[in-house]
Amino acid sequence: MWSALKRVERNSGAAGVDKMTVAQLRPNLREHWPRIKEELLAGEYQPQPVLKVEIPKPGGQGMRMLGIPTVIDRLIQQALHQVLSPLFEPSFSESSYGFRPNRSAQQAVLKAREYVRAGRRWVVDIDLEKFFDRVNHDVLMSRLARRIKDKGVLRLIRRYLQAGMMSNGLATVRREGTPQGGPLSPLLSNILLDELDKELERRGHKFCRYADDCNIYVRSRSAGERVMKSITSFLERRLRLQVNAEKSAVARPWERKFLGYSLTWHRESRLKVAASSVQRLKEKLREIFRRARGRNVGKLIEAELTPLLRGWMSYFRLAEVKGIFEELDGWIRRKLRGLIWRQWKRALTRTKGLMRRGLDEVQARRSALNGRGPWWNAGASHMHAAFSKSYFDRCGLLSLLDQRLRFGWTS
Repeated sequence: MWSALKRVERNSGAAGVDKMTVAQLRPNLREHWPRIKEELLAGEYQPQPVLKVEIPKPGGQGMRMLGIPTVIDRLIQQALHQVLSPLFEPSFSESSYGFRPNRSAQQAVLKAREYVRAGRRWVVDIDLEKFFDRVNHDVLMSRLARRIKDKGVLRLIRRYLQAGMMSNGLATVRREGTPQGGPLSPLLSNILLDELDKELERRGHKFCRYADDCNIYVRSRSAGERVMKSITSFLERRLRLQVNAEKSAVARPWERKFLGYSLTWHRESRLKVAASSVQRLKEKLREIFRRARGRNVGKLIEAELTPLLRGWMSYFRLAEVKGIFEELDGWIRRKLRGLIWRQWKRALTRTKGLMRRGLDEVQARRSALNGRGPWWNAGASHMHAAFSKSYFDRCGLLSLLDQRLRFGWTS
């Protein structure tokens, strides 16, 4: 419990339906832990409803539902996780990468590239429809009962599965699903989908699974279509999960994305950033630039752009195709030049600003009076001359291409 408490405090997070924050957890436990412990040992503890929160899915593909437990329930779930994970983890598949110790999305992506380079140049891309919202409680509990013999623990887990969901002050009973948001949900999803992994291994398939994102690599379209049909039937019959037919496909790996990456069509396939991942980054940056009008460019770069770009590049550090990094660097600098042009507002201010940046008076005045919009001017020679790459380097702007080269990649 002490270990779980430290983990919950380290992870922080939002308050649940009781509005208790992580900072208030220890003082509350000093008063109420003896009662909670007694209820847990007696099998009488009742979890509180989770708080329903909806966040937009990437690319405007609807909303993702989260269920935020109270901090007390997060503590208990974390303690359960710490005991159950060592029990189930050793038997999980080597091809499962999501929510596991010492495993990552990058490892899954590298393994996918390995399969494609080995000649498996067709992928069965399976998308489970609203997986976390559709998990069948009875199916999941039967899998848990194969390893867990303590009926009190099984009873507590089922209560967490069935805990109501609070939305607009009303709690609704939950009969299926393990909403994302609690420490226990990722482990439960891996326990359920381990049966899929074992079936794929039994059939000799090469695959990578990260949570509910599963790609199976085969040598021909016909083989892929057979696998898609049989695995869809297995998921629906054995695990009572639905495959989203619109988002699932049998295709070439370079026509699909996997965990934000895609591949080139070459024989020695190379990793690249998927187009949708680039678009999502641009959407986030546009929102930052919309809020930034009137702000100092240096402070904007330091406070908002650098953390976002560093985190994005840390995830996509495996990408081997450099063109997109050059393109993004140029696009970001152009957006910043456009921001400066907007801030100057009047022609006189623009003339003086360009002259301060080294342009002669005639060129500065002609440029300031050209009547074009901010985006055009941001790409024009006068703004490039006034605000070169070296200027933004001095402001601390992170270059994605330079970051890539810093890691030692030259391809």
